[in-house]
Amino acid sequence: MNIAKTKIGRRAFIKSTVVAGGGMMLGFSWLAACTSSPKEALKMPKEWFEINGYLKIGENGVVTIVSPNPEIGQNVKTAMPMIVADELDVDWKMVVVEQGPLNTAIFTRQLAGGSQAIRQGWQGLRMAGATARKMLRQAAAQTWQVPLDEITTDSGVVFHKKSGKQAGYGELASAAAQIPVPEEVELKEIKDFKIIGTSKKNVDGLKIVTGKPLFGLDYHKPGMLIAMIAHPPAFGLKLKSVNDATAKSMPGIKDVFTIQTYNNENEKQWSDVSAFNDLVVVVGNSTWEVLNAKKALKLEWEPVDGSAPETSEMHTQLMNESGAKPGRVRRKDGNPESAFKNAAKVIEGTYTAPFLAHNTMEPMNFFADVTAEKAELVGPTQTPEFMEKSVSARLGLPLEKIDIQMTRMGGGFGRRLYGHFMVEAAVISQKVKAPVKLIYTREDDMTFGIYRPAYHAYFRAALDAQNNLTAFHVRAGGMRDSSLRANRFPAGSVDNYLAEDWTIDSNITIGAFRAPGSNFMAVAEQSFLDEVAEAAGKDPIAFRLELLNRAKQNPVGENNDYDADRYAGVLELVREKSGWGKEASNLHRGVAAYYCHNSYVANVVDMAIENGKPVIHNVYNAVDCGIVVNPDAAINMIEGGVVDGIGHAMYSELTFKNGEPQQKNFDNYRLIRHSEAPKSIEVHFVKNEIDPTGLGEPPFPPVMGALANALYKATGQRHYHQPFIKNI
Repeated sequence: MNIAKTKIGRRAFIKSTVVAGGGMMLGFSWLAACTSSPKEALKMPKEWFEINGYLKIGENGVVTIVSPNPEIGQNVKTAMPMIVADELDVDWKMVVVEQGPLNTAIFTRQLAGGSQAIRQGWQGLRMAGATARKMLRQAAAQTWQVPLDEITTDSGVVFHKKSGKQAGYGELASAAAQIPVPEEVELKEIKDFKIIGTSKKNVDGLKIVTGKPLFGLDYHKPGMLIAMIAHPPAFGLKLKSVNDATAKSMPGIKDVFTIQTYNNENEKQWSDVSAFNDLVVVVGNSTWEVLNAKKALKLEWEPVDGSAPETSEMHTQLMNESGAKPGRVRRKDGNPESAFKNAAKVIEGTYTAPFLAHNTMEPMNFFADVTAEKAELVGPTQTPEFMEKSVSARLGLPLEKIDIQMTRMGGGFGRRLYGHFMVEAAVISQKVKAPVKLIYTREDDMTFGIYRPAYHAYFRAALDAQNNLTAFHVRAGGMRDSSLRANRFPAGSVDNYLAEDWTIDSNITIGAFRAPGSNFMAVAEQSFLDEVAEAAGKDPIAFRLELLNRAKQNPVGENNDYDADRYAGVLELVREKSGWGKEASNLHRGVAAYYCHNSYVANVVDMAIENGKPVIHNVYNAVDCGIVVNPDAAINMIEGGVVDGIGHAMYSELTFKNGEPQQKNFDNYRLIRHSEAPKSIEVHFVKNEIDPTGLGEPPFPPVMGALANALYKATGQRHYHQPFIKNI
C-alpha cells in the first residue's frame, strides 16, 4: 500500500464548503469568449460541491477536474486530469476538464517549460484525486454508520458490500465537501491504474478541429480595442523620432503613442529579456485598420550606444576564434593531454548551428483590461506566475490585483516563457484606459525575437592501438549561451575527459528553445561519436553500449548525470525494433541516443537519395520517460519532436545583417514541408514503473544526430554545419 501524507503541499488541498448554484459553469466567467456551447452546458449539474482545489463534483456525479498548467500542445490539459481521475476512481466519461486560473497557492507550479509539468505534478495530482476519494468514502461511512475500511469505490460509485449499500459520488459530494482534509491517503498501486496508461483523446480535440475559440487570438471582450507595435528594425537601435500625423488621421484609429515596456526602477524577472524597450503603439478598432495605420508611421531610429550592428559573418568569425582557444574548464578527469599525446589515433570535429526563430503558429498576443483598481489579463503564456510579478511592478498594482487567465497556446517551444508582450498589453491598456488586445504580426514575431542562440562545439577523441577510447575532449560555446553539459555522457565512461566552455557577448536577445542547449549538443556529440566509432572500426550502437557498460561497471567521476542502464535500454530497444543490421539495400541508416530533461531517447533514421535529394523513409524511436500517462498523446508528442527536429537541423536558419534579422516571414525562413516529413515514424516505449520523467523536449535533440549520421551514410560526407541542406 502506498501511503501519502497530505500535509506535503497541504495548501493544494484547501477546500471550501458546499458551493451551490444552478448551472454554475463550464468555463470560468473571465474566459467567456472561450466557453463551450450552450448544448454542452445543458449537460452540467445544477449544483457543484467543491472537494479540493483540483476538483468539484456535481449532484449528478459529473466531475470537473481543473488542469492547472498552461496548455501549449503538450497535452497536459488531458494528462493531468487523467492522473487525478485515476486516483479518484471515476469513470473518465463523467469527467469535464477546465483550464485553471493562475493560483499558485492552490496549484503550486504553474509553468510550461523544461518538460516538468507531469514530473513535478505527479505526486500532487495523485494526492488530489486520492484525497477526494477518501473524503467520499468517509462521507459514506458516516452516512451508513459502517467502518471506513469496509467502503470501496469503483468508477464513481461508493460501495459497502456487507450491507449492499451503494451511492454515486454525486449523492455523497455534499457530505464529503464538509469533511476535514485527511492527514494521509492511500495512493493506488501502479498495477491498479485504470486510466493512466490508456489512450484518451485530447479534451479540446473536437474544439480544435472544428475551429472553436480556444486560443489567445480568439479572445474577445465587448468594447475591446486592438493594438499593434512598431519596434526598432534592428538590434542595437532605439527610437529617435516619430511622425504619426497620417496614421492618427486614418479611419478607426484611436491613438498613436510611445511606451517603455519596463521602467528602469522595475525589478525584472528572468523572463523579462526583450532587447526592445522603446516602442510605438497604434490603437484602433480593428486589426485591419491598425495594421494599415502602423504602415503609415514615419519613424527614425538611432544606435543605442554607438556599437557596430552585428552580422552573421561577425558571429561566425568570433565563434571560430573562441572555439580555437582554451575555454573555462568545467570538468577534468585523468590526464587528457597525456592520453592524446600517446594516442594511436586522434579524431577531431567542429560543429556549428545558427540562430533559430521559434515561429509559433500563433504569434504573440495578449489581452489586458487595466483600471485603477485591478488588471485583468488573458492570453497564451508559459510563465504566468513570473509575469504576474512583472505586470504588478510595471503597473504599480499589488499582486492580488493582478488576475491572469491562461488560454491554449498555438505553440511556444520556449518563446512564451518570455512575456514582455503581456507587460506591453498591460501598459497600453493602462494608457488608453480601455480593454485592449495586443497582436504581433508574423513579421513582428520574427524580428522582435528571442532566439535560439548560434552555437559552436569542438570535439577531440583519442584511440589506443586496440581502438579503445582513451580520451575525450569537448570545448563548446555560443552567442551569450554555452550548450555544454559537462557531466553528461560520454563523461563517466572515459578515463581521461576534459570539458570546457566559453560564451561571446551579443546584443541579440536569446532564450530557451525546445530542449535548450541539448538541441545543438545532441547533434554535435552524436555526430562525433559516430565518427569515432567508424574510426575505431566498431558498430555505432555497439560502440555506445560499450561506453555505457563502462560507465555502469566502472564509472569515472561521481557527478555523471545520467543512468547508464536507462541510456543503454533505449539503444537496445531501438536496435531491436529497427532491425539494425538488416536494413534495406537502398536505405542509409543513422543512429543517435541522448539524455535530457530526465528522459532517454534513441533514434534510427532511414534515408534514401531520390532525384538528388534526401528522403527520409523511416524514423524508429525508443523512449524511456518512465510511466506513460496517455500513450496516444505521448506518441503524438514524439512524432512532433521528430518532424520538428529534422526540419530545423535540415532547413532552418536566422541570419543578421547590420543587426537586422534577414528572414521575416515564411517565404524566406525555411521550415520543413509536409512532403519532407518522414514517411513513417515508429515509437516504442521502455516499460517500467519509474515516475514520469518528461517528454516534451527529449524527443527533439537526438533525432537531429541520427539525421546527420544518416546523411553521412547517404552522401559520403560528414555534415558539421546546420542547416544541413546548405551543404547537400
